[in-house]
Amino acid sequence: MLPTANWSYPTTVRFGAGRITEIGEACRAAGISNPLLVTDRGLADLPITSRTLDLLEDAGLGRAIFSDVDPNPNEKNLAAGIKMFRDGRHDGVVAFGGGSGLDLGKMVAFMAGQTRPVWDFEDVDDWWTRADAEAIRPSVAVPTTAGTGSEVGRASVLTNSESHVKKIIFHPKVLPSQVIADAELTVDMPQAITAGTGMDAFAHCLEAYCSPHYHPMSRGIALEGMRLVIENLPTAYADGTDLSARSQMMSAAMMGAVAFQRGLGAIHSLSHPIGAHYGTHHGTTNAVVMLPVLAFNRPAIEAEIERAASYLGVEGGFDGFCTMIDTLKRTLSIPESLAAMGVTHLDLDQLVPEAIADPSTGGNPVALTPENTRQLFEACL
Repeated sequence: MLPTANWSYPTTVRFGAGRITEIGEACRAAGISNPLLVTDRGLADLPITSRTLDLLEDAGLGRAIFSDVDPNPNEKNLAAGIKMFRDGRHDGVVAFGGGSGLDLGKMVAFMAGQTRPVWDFEDVDDWWTRADAEAIRPSVAVPTTAGTGSEVGRASVLTNSESHVKKIIFHPKVLPSQVIADAELTVDMPQAITAGTGMDAFAHCLEAYCSPHYHPMSRGIALEGMRLVIENLPTAYADGTDLSARSQMMSAAMMGAVAFQRGLGAIHSLSHPIGAHYGTHHGTTNAVVMLPVLAFNRPAIEAEIERAASYLGVEGGFDGFCTMIDTLKRTLSIPESLAAMGVTHLDLDQLVPEAIADPSTGGNPVALTPENTRQLFEACL
């Protein structure tokens, strides 16, 4: 029997196959009567999007859509989305899709009523308090991939189109009011996207588990999230119609996003600037840099990884854990290196300081320096 549940953690989640039919109810529960559906260009004309628009229209909520969203969404996409939101006098957003659609949709809802530029709300100190909380519009999140977990996140990643630097924009009210997690929406994901997004979920859980920050609740969630990925991602990759595996991967994605309240680390510190400058897929890039980062962090995390391996049923301690990841990557046809992804040259003079400045760096178990960060990039290339 496929899992179906209603959760109130960390927000209201309607989990289960076929529950997209509740989109009208979810909007009304969020206080939305005239939603703007925000998604990316690739999803705009697909049947799952058309059906969702039909459901909104049948519920008397219109069928407005904005899809001018890049794979790494930026402030130009945001400005266009805000304009359409305001011109249509919308009162909320349905954020629909993978990480890019979800992140941009959440930002449209967040920024539509603000007067300051979006960069003023970067996840630095208490900058989020600069926002007019009363002007933040509600959102309903509908993920169509199982990776970022952005549907249960209080932040979005936005790329500065001029500097090509990814910024994390945070506010507690960025968290969607309602989530519909329907595994049926993920069955047509291409294998490469299934693999990359699934490894993104694993990276979130892995880095949250290894973070030195104190948050035992998040750590427990991260450990179980890794188990769900290991046991279900190969099946979802091999047979995209397996709704049981797809459902478990949707759970793992949300678990990873909840867990990384404990922090992320060098996997993301490296992946963010690489993706911003070279346009690589975020989750796949995470998978490519994962083993070099684990080797780099080994002195600080070996005992913790051995405990995780024992729970996960992985033999061989730290080395066995790394072998398991390598086997998983090969099963998913993940490229072996950045060069295999088509990145044949890295501008390390630019990437190294950007990686060190990335917000994820503070959660890495071993401190990043210009010297060791350069060595890490070279190992990944």
